[in-house]
Amino acid sequence: MNVTRAFHTASVLGNGKVLVIGGFTGSSYLNSAELYDFTTGNWTSTGNMNVTRGYHTASILGNGKVLVSGGYNGNTLSSAELYDPTTGTWATIQSMSATRRMHTASILENGTVLVTGGYNGSSYFDSAELY
Repeated sequence: MNVTRAFHTASVLGNGKVLVIGGFTGSSYLNSAELYDFTTGNWTSTGNMNVTRGYHTASILGNGKVLVSGGYNGNTLSSAELYDPTTGTWATIQSMSATRRMHTASILENGTVLVTGGYNGSSYFDSAELY
């Protein structure tokens, strides 16, 4: 990778490239994203998220876009963003109803994303919501 990071996500896109998103450098949270091309072994930067975050989730949707939800950047987040791999850009979308970090996100058969559990800095969740 071009940037040292932990608590990030890595997702395989439809084109075979790996999208690495956000994370923590040890001193600051990141909004950057990188693409790994396994055919060349090269890393390239792509568009930056609108919000820095680690401890988030990344879900590949049926249309190839990537849904990033929640996380932490000094505050637990409810915000969500959508990455378009054809343009390399991010769009802010409707936030979750609760702030969540260290949660899970699963793609259901009908294409919706089930976000479950997590932590908000003071409470652990047994709740879920759909995207």
